[in-house]
Amino acid sequence: MGRSGRKRADVTTGRACPCGSGQAYANCCAPVHTGVAQAPTAEALMRSRFSAFALGDTGYLLRSWHSSTRPASLDLDRGQRWIRLEIVETERGGLLDTTGTVTFHAHYRDAGRPGAMTERSRFVREDGRWVYLDGDQP
Repeated sequence: MGRSGRKRADVTTGRACPCGSGQAYANCCAPVHTGVAQAPTAEALMRSRFSAFALGDTGYLLRSWHSSTRPASLDLDRGQRWIRLEIVETERGGLLDTTGTVTFHAHYRDAGRPGAMTERSRFVREDGRWVYLDGDQP
């Protein structure tokens, strides 16, 4: 999405971060989205990716995807609004780990109707930074 995703993120810097951390977006996922900082853990990357979905930042989503599983492009459903992230479980994925998994529920509204998606996402380090590898939906 490029510019439009970036512009929308800039507009929301004074608001609460979509990832649900309780911090302002400017102090939470924004530095990771803009490349000023890297996600220190797999869970932090998961949170930043949820925020990117909520903000429509396809550029960040593609940059944070492992090179072996990353799609060539990504089209987000503009009718689907991601509203809340619930972390269920985190396995490994810490500062000194090279792999990790995060199980989560992502809540959304689609055409005014509520919905939720559950996924167990796998993350690995690629070139020293956390990236999304793949996920399983039960």
